[in-house]
Amino acid sequence: MTRHTTVEQAGEAGTIAAIRSAAPSSINGDDAAVLDSTASNSRQVCSTDILVRGRHFRFRYSSPFEVGVKAVSQNFADIQAMGGRPTALLLAIATPGDMELETISELARGIHSAAAPFGAELVGGDVVRSKDLVISLTALGELGGPAAALTLDGAGVGHQVIATGPIGYSAAGLCILEHFGSRKSVPQDDHILQKLVSWHCAPELEPGRGTVARAAGASSMTDNSDGLVADLSVIAQRSGVSIDLNPEALAPDDMLLHAAERTGGDPWEWVLTGGEDHTLVGTTDSRLPANYRPIGMVRRLADDDPNAAFVTVGGEKPAYTKGWQSL
Repeated sequence: MTRHTTVEQAGEAGTIAAIRSAAPSSINGDDAAVLDSTASNSRQVCSTDILVRGRHFRFRYSSPFEVGVKAVSQNFADIQAMGGRPTALLLAIATPGDMELETISELARGIHSAAAPFGAELVGGDVVRSKDLVISLTALGELGGPAAALTLDGAGVGHQVIATGPIGYSAAGLCILEHFGSRKSVPQDDHILQKLVSWHCAPELEPGRGTVARAAGASSMTDNSDGLVADLSVIAQRSGVSIDLNPEALAPDDMLLHAAERTGGDPWEWVLTGGEDHTLVGTTDSRLPANYRPIGMVRRLADDDPNAAFVTVGGEKPAYTKGWQSL
């Protein structure tokens, strides 16, 4: 097939063949994938997300390869937030017939590249015709051993609030793209802006973050997908507590301050409500897990105040609380 072959020209079989070539797996190709359990006393974990072109990604900002990486990151972050280890992926694509097959192939290549550090593979899926590009990715994972999963309702009064990974970088990258109008317009010689844009388009996950936290005795966990205040509010509400964040621990770093100076954005808004960093945040009453840092404390919820905030910053209501809404 030529470089500019379309999905319609390739047909379903040709499109699936292009995906399998870009993301090879010996398991993929039958009616269903059969996965071996790699740990004794293990439980399966699964998560799924949908990305719609124009709402969750734009090709003037992101390459198809980066969209594939981002799709994996947001799914694998959910598996890690349970304390699990990602093992496999299923991909469903609804695509216009005139979409170039190379775009689908590059998307699959991004998925394959992002899954490889976890020892995971794309093992199956489906392709259908539609008016616009919609990507649905399902992640499978394992919880090994008898320890409980890291759920949203495990935070307790006196626990530390912990995080691993950057907070606010993805939102800063989006602000930079919107400020300059396109990926090509972002100054190539400004390495900080380029790094933040890359983090928004293709956030990087560190394998093992969730299993490390679970092994160290973390009590609850989620990933920063909808915004720090929004996601921690869910933990606080589900656990019947309040969370007070340390403003010094969350203070925007030099990269965020530089981006704010170039774009006029508010770095505190990026930190508190940006989301899509897929940083793991949670609570623990045990030792600090490796590569995690403390960012706050779990407090008692004021039962006598119906307007009490579930999340505060330095004891005060946050300046920003909105977060990302999918609908």
